[in-house]
Amino acid sequence: MLRKLSSRLICLLLLAAPLAHAFEPTTQKVTDNVYAIIGELDQRSADNQGLNNTTGFIITSDGVVLVGSGATAGSAKMLEAAVKSVTDKPIKQVLNIGVQDHHWMGNSHFLAQKIPVSALAKTVASQHEQEPMNRMRLSSAIGGKPEDLKVEYASETFEGDEKTLTIGDVEMSLRYLGDAHFPGDAVLWLPKEKLVFTGDMVFNERMLGVLPEISKVKDWQATFKKMAELKPEHVIAGHGAPSDLATAQKNTGDYLDWLVTEVGKSLEEMEDLGDAVKRLSADDKFSFLKLSKDLHGRNVHQTYLQLEAE
Repeated sequence: MLRKLSSRLICLLLLAAPLAHAFEPTTQKVTDNVYAIIGELDQRSADNQGLNNTTGFIITSDGVVLVGSGATAGSAKMLEAAVKSVTDKPIKQVLNIGVQDHHWMGNSHFLAQKIPVSALAKTVASQHEQEPMNRMRLSSAIGGKPEDLKVEYASETFEGDEKTLTIGDVEMSLRYLGDAHFPGDAVLWLPKEKLVFTGDMVFNERMLGVLPEISKVKDWQATFKKMAELKPEHVIAGHGAPSDLATAQKNTGDYLDWLVTEVGKSLEEMEDLGDAVKRLSADDKFSFLKLSKDLHGRNVHQTYLQLEAE
């Protein structure tokens, strides 16, 4: 009898327990008309549908401009819901500034609604080149087969390194400042707001990752410096919370400088790769960044190989 009561009690408790909710990004106001949508700081997963990055949106007199479309239809819907939590205005335009999957592979969700998606031609060309790798990495993280991911590119592209757009009452500029986390990564600059969407050029709160054969550290370092020349008051990073330029410098710019300088010294002193990685990986100057234990040693290793090949 007691055993039966215990089983019934367990069932009742399970029924009464709240159901687990899927991941929901955080929406943060940055200026009067600009919001950041902050995804998970950790890696991609089925729960976050690849949305482990930061995107955002701009509210204009003509509707909403969404910067980034997520990685899948699932994460695109999360972004859509984040916009609806702030404004009743419809999404009228999507801009792609990043090459990695979570910045653009949700395009199909918006294109199906006849919402135009725009990007620099240079960014789209790199998306084409990186598509097989993006498919493979994303499907491995969230589950499923690479070929099952629905991938669509921007419906409108702009030649050159810069395109100024006026949407509603807001002027903005798509700019390619140089390669960053991926070749072809761009930024979106809002001059009146002194605000920049950097995409994966800037990682806040968590450590950046130097990807083999993709992320060129010295190019990324130079591109960050060009972004800093804009003197933005607000930085909406590709990962982590929005910040000022000083915080972006501390979390990303300083780390890129450290990699180039310290690994460069190691090569000048003809230190062996294994010894260099072991020694420099023990430096905890950037241990305050999430995922540093997983990524710091790999970043040193990749930087060494790149600088050695020059």
